[in-house]
Amino acid sequence: MTVSYTLKVADSRFGGFSKLLFRWKGSIYKLLYKEFVVFMVLYALLSIVYRRLLTEEQKRLYTKVAQYCNRSTDLIPISFVLGFYVTLIVNRWWAQYTSIPLPDQLMCVISSNVHGKDERGRILRRTLIRYANLSAVLILRSVSTRVLKRFPTMDHVVEAGFMTQDERKKFESLHSDFNKYWVPCVWFTNLAAQARRDGRIRDDVALRLLMDELNAYRAKCSMLFHYDWISIPLVYTQVVTIAVYSFFAFCLIGRQFLEPLEPGQEGDLDMYVPLPTLLQFFFYAGWLKVAEQIINPFGEDDDDFETNKLIDRNLQVSLLSVDDMYQNLPPAAKDKYWNESTAQPPYTTATAAETLKPSFLGSTFDMRMCEDAEQSQLVEASPSMPRTQTPLLGRFLAAASPAISIKNFGRGGRATPHLRRAFPSPHPEDPEAVDRIEEEETEDEESRGSGPPTPGGSLGGPRSPKASKIRRKEPPMVLVKAPSSESIGAEHPGGWEP
Repeated sequence: MTVSYTLKVADSRFGGFSKLLFRWKGSIYKLLYKEFVVFMVLYALLSIVYRRLLTEEQKRLYTKVAQYCNRSTDLIPISFVLGFYVTLIVNRWWAQYTSIPLPDQLMCVISSNVHGKDERGRILRRTLIRYANLSAVLILRSVSTRVLKRFPTMDHVVEAGFMTQDERKKFESLHSDFNKYWVPCVWFTNLAAQARRDGRIRDDVALRLLMDELNAYRAKCSMLFHYDWISIPLVYTQVVTIAVYSFFAFCLIGRQFLEPLEPGQEGDLDMYVPLPTLLQFFFYAGWLKVAEQIINPFGEDDDDFETNKLIDRNLQVSLLSVDDMYQNLPPAAKDKYWNESTAQPPYTTATAAETLKPSFLGSTFDMRMCEDAEQSQLVEASPSMPRTQTPLLGRFLAAASPAISIKNFGRGGRATPHLRRAFPSPHPEDPEAVDRIEEEETEDEESRGSGPPTPGGSLGGPRSPKASKIRRKEPPMVLVKAPSSESIGAEHPGGWEP
């Protein structure tokens, strides 16, 4: 039976987990006390032999052996190996639980899509859901010792009502060398197809929905079978077990009290009970026993899955859903908050304090914004405005790239001078490259000064001081995307030279 203590830890309080240490059922004490007693007895025997039976020469030899064993314990990576193994076991344990087939979704689809209040419709719905439960019973008999003890033969399955005598004969007439838990699922599909032909299932969409839910149900049965078939590799379990046992075998010898080798040498404190070693055994060996208990949760340990209870629950709930609850609805009526725009359920006196807490609207809801009005003004982006470059973007654009050349930047500067300001040279440390760029810029300025004015104004022509002052007053913009040649040509017609 699963040991549940969820209510005991519902609230965090002083000594909350400490109260759980005094429980016996499902505890580490019940799981480990036999190994713990064996370890203490062996330690005590070695201590008595060393203290009472060995001669001085033998004690000196034993001291050297014990020191060697104590140093050897540091060479065994027990924490790493054991921790990774237990993590793998726990993940597998929970995945097996989520693979147990539950008929809740399937029974809702059957109840809503297999129609008929007559005896034939009732038989169809009950038979369909019974086939699903029969498939779960057959697979659980194959993996769970509790279920197998409850249904040791097919006669017990028939006696329990999961299968009729005719169905048993049909089941046993199908010869297969493999597990036949899937046979009731095939019966389910054939019966659903017959119900579709008879009009009990009114359209193909409902039939498809029914088949999808059945396939999901059957897939969980298959996963349980494969979890039982494919175990964690045996070598891994052996490595972890040998690591733990060898570690404490060295501890039995190396953690004994040792007399000093030299007469005047100060020895260690004589602790008749090695408390740190016992705690270490309790932790590591207990860790291994946890993995041993949950590696197969379909046994009869305290924390194994209650598969028989699940079978009882699934059969009762599923039959109730498809039979007694079919078209058995309470009358539809206006709810309590029909005329209220905001529904507010009442609180009890014990929970009234929760109404004083404000609702969470988002992590930035209470953030204070800058009071400067200029920082909140809307500014329209323009391709002709100079751009301010961030340090990260500057480092990215300053890196040498085959796609960016100095020549291309020089040509682009004829029509878009702001590109030279926004995109630095790929090789700023090359004096020759800088001289070539300056020469090209001088030639471009001379050609623009001698060229005819364009309708939109010359890009390189002289500007009036008033226009320059107005331009300087414009706030700079941070533009991420460079303007395309088409947008520049549209803004300055005739100013672009290929």
